[in-house]
Formats: sequence, C-alpha cells, structure tokens
Amino acid sequence: MMTAVEIATGAREQMIDVTAHVQKAIDDSGAKSGMVICFVTHTTAAVTINENADPDVTRDLLYKLNKEIPQRDGYRHAEGNSDAHLKTSLMGSSEHLLFEDGRLVLGTWQAVYFCEFDGPRRRRMMIKVIPSD
Repeated sequence: MMTAVEIATGAREQMIDVTAHVQKAIDDSGAKSGMVICFVTHTTAAVTINENADPDVTRDLLYKLNKEIPQRDGYRHAEGNSDAHLKTSLMGSSEHLLFEDGRLVLGTWQAVYFCEFDGPRRRRMMIKVIPSD
C-alpha cells in the first residue's frame, strides 16, 4: 500500500514533523509488522529522523547546514537554489523505518521530519507500507 502525503511548507527552510502521517499510513494498511519507506519526490526537499523533544535541535540542524552550505556562494545553477539541492543530497530523499504491533519503532525522542530547503511550496512525500505478516 502506498500513500501520498501533501505537505504545505511555510518558509524557505523548515523541518516539519510528519511522524503522525507515517503512523496513519501504517494504521490504514491494517498491517501489524513490517517496514515503511518514506520517499520525497523533490530535489530540494528531504526526509530524516531526529530528535523531537527540543525544537532547538531542528533549528541547530538548519543553522549548521546554512553555515556550511550558504544560499549564495558562487553557484552556477541558474535557478538560484543550488544550496537546496546540496542540502537535499546530504540529508537524503528517503528513510526506511520498522513497525511492530502496528506502531512505528522509534527511539524515545525520535520523529520523522520532512525537510524543506526551497520553500514555501506544496510538496509531496510518498509512504509505502510493506507488511511482513
């Protein structure tokens, strides 16, 4: 079963907790155990897993990415968003997650984040539930 999730971003760069969307896809599938693949269908957006207890973690991630990969740095790409392409390549366009007893297997402080690097935009993330039962 595959689900498309529409995500409206509100800033050029932001990290949006999409864990509930992933869990809903598992719930809708009726599967009890297996794997979930989250795939972002854009070249300037990504998906990652990180801490959700302290919002400064996502702020710090974006801060460091911007420090190392500034928006303007002599890039040649005509659209002016080369930094977004670089950040996406570093963060990655997919994540593989496990679920057991119908629940995502995540650490206490972990969440799934959609990473916007060239917004605001309307984006899409695909979620594929692969049951093992």
